[in-house]
Amino acid sequence: MIKKKYYAGLLVCLLTMSMGLLGGCGKEGQEEELWEQETGETDSTTDSGEDDGEAVDKDGQSAGITFEAKDLEGNTVTEAVFAESELTMVNVWATYCNPCLSEMPELGELAGEYRSDEFQIIGIVSDVQEGADLEMTVYAATLVEQTGAAYPHLLLNESLFNAMLSGVSAVPTTFFVNENGEILDTVVGAMDKDSWKEKIDGLLEE
Repeated sequence: MIKKKYYAGLLVCLLTMSMGLLGGCGKEGQEEELWEQETGETDSTTDSGEDDGEAVDKDGQSAGITFEAKDLEGNTVTEAVFAESELTMVNVWATYCNPCLSEMPELGELAGEYRSDEFQIIGIVSDVQEGADLEMTVYAATLVEQTGAAYPHLLLNESLFNAMLSGVSAVPTTFFVNENGEILDTVVGAMDKDSWKEKIDGLLEE
């Protein structure tokens, strides 16, 4: 069971993302301070010796991020999803973020323009927690339907936060992950379809 103290701190962290910016929604540099004030703990990205969601192989080298989460339809998704495509675009968004919602129709188009074994998109709803009020989950699902972003969208939990969101200070934030679960690139802010396509094609060619 996820600790109540964790969720209290996480909620405060997420609330700091609510200020709209030109390229995204968020406030830089406040998450660690707010986390410590609310929970009395340091941020999970500090060198505390605790599991940060990143697997380590027998030689002590990074073996890619690990997580387990539920999508909007209640399906369990793990880091194994990355092995299904050469490149995965993980788009972190929020229900209150206009730049996020504005780019999602074109992300939905991009998701259908590549072979599934070549490229896929996964969304993370950063302000709707797994097990949250049904109304919030339904609202997020409605936004996905309205924007045509017909790809999986994961609900936030502790595992997913530690694996990918502990350093996120604004939404949208987008990660590009290879088939081994290794992050290749990170983009903060929204972009248009042509710019995303150029980024995707460049990473696929590398």
